[in-house]
Amino acid sequence: MNILFVGDVVGQKSADHLRLSLPALKHTYSVDMTIVNGENSADGNGITPRSAGILLEAADVITTGNHCFRRREMDELYEESSVIIRPANFGNTVGKGYTVFDMGRTRVAVVNLIGMAFMESCDNPFHCADEILDRIDTPNIIVDFHAEATSEKKAMGYYLEGRVSAVIGTHTHVQTADEQILGNCTGYITDVGFTGARDSILGVDKNVIISKLTSYYPQKHTYPEGEIMINAVVISIDEKSGRCTGIKRIAA
Repeated sequence: MNILFVGDVVGQKSADHLRLSLPALKHTYSVDMTIVNGENSADGNGITPRSAGILLEAADVITTGNHCFRRREMDELYEESSVIIRPANFGNTVGKGYTVFDMGRTRVAVVNLIGMAFMESCDNPFHCADEILDRIDTPNIIVDFHAEATSEKKAMGYYLEGRVSAVIGTHTHVQTADEQILGNCTGYITDVGFTGARDSILGVDKNVIISKLTSYYPQKHTYPEGEIMINAVVISIDEKSGRCTGIKRIAA
């Protein structure tokens, strides 16, 4: 089984581009299931029902992160949807922190966690992972760990080694070249990267970010024209055991 995990989508234009590009990617890599981090998919930040709908035209599950509650209009959809999740360790709030996607012949659990270092206050993600894994009855488990610190992401990878199929880092929008299989069983990458304008700063118009850093004045996020790149990984899994047999980095 091949699972495509797409890095943080930045802006609605990028969401539209991904929707149109996913069929070809799925064909090229014989993809059985697609997971997309969509927490920045709406223009101006966050995720909205509209941007989520665009992504779900081609993806199976949407994960999020620290901007998941930026747009209040998402609250109802978080409650209703079984395939749009938010970080589980944000406590007792709207939505859910993991889902089990039924593919017919097998099931895949997707868990969303957020890191503690340089992020909003949250419950301990390591303890939260333990509690969730006790409830999941499929060996095929993908974890989106939305975190800032590389050390915390590596620690989560080793902490869950042998207990999940893959730990995929998100949030920094910069793809890392350290994809590997931990303990010959758990796929890992520190950050899968992002989907957005190539000529940008983390997907946002470079002039907006430079102006903010030089003027100390708040700026509205806008998105540049030009080529949109897609950062992703394809995770190959033995669906009987949940063991990762391969992880391939994509920069399309």
